[in-house]
Amino acid sequence: MDTVGKVIRCRAAVAWEPSKPLVIEEIEVAPPEAQEVRIKIVATALCHTDLYFLYERGRREGFPAVLGHEGAGIVESVGPGVTRFKPGDKVIPLFVSQCGECRFCLNPSTNQCDKSW
Repeated sequence: MDTVGKVIRCRAAVAWEPSKPLVIEEIEVAPPEAQEVRIKIVATALCHTDLYFLYERGRREGFPAVLGHEGAGIVESVGPGVTRFKPGDKVIPLFVSQCGECRFCLNPSTNQCDKSW
């Protein structure tokens, strides 16, 4: 893709502070760093986890934030050290990362990773 290694501009729903409306604006997204993947989001939605983070969590750290982790996309580029994904892969982002090795990650009935907490 012609955007690999470059800063891109895209529209996002930005939460600037807790309990305030999201603001649709253009943001800049840097190329992925080590162990990161940049995804072109094709479809997204807000779920209860996003709403909890925005309205119920009661803490200011983590803002500003781009919400909407439930979605589907295509890997646009990968950073150094990424070996499990390549540009063009279809992916589903998760709010909680997965190590792929703990008892929960190996269980097909859950995605609550031991190591991400």
